Amino acid sequence: MADDRIGSSESSSDVEKEVPPWAKGETLRHVERDVLIPKIVREISREKCKPYLDEFTNCCKGRTLSMVWACRKENRVMQDCLQKYFKDNSIYEEAKHLYLQRRDEFQKDYAQHGEKTEFKKKESVTF
Repeated sequence: MADDRIGSSESSSDVEKEVPPWAKGETLRHVERDVLIPKIVREISREKCKPYLDEFTNCCKGRTLSMVWACRKENRVMQDCLQKYFKDNSIYEEAKHLYLQRRDEFQKDYAQHGEKTEFKKKESVTF
């Protein structure tokens, strides 16, 4: 059995890789459902609450421990906005759709080329 593969004229780079079954369609793994999609939801909610984030950031500049009581109002408004979007099911579904789209693109690209595409880390605008 192993001898059949040794004499084979096909190299591993010529064979198109198959997308694994867990990476097809709408099925989600535990880590995707509980970690990766909520991460996208946080990104979306930060974009939508940017004015409140900026207001809180400006209040905190130049302060150390005093920011706890000096920026309490800005913090509460920011947290309320973030929680509103984080608990919204339509935002979760939008993030899920976006994640599945990214995962499918990655799997198709990996299946064709056999290489992972370079992941560019976004710079944080908040911190």
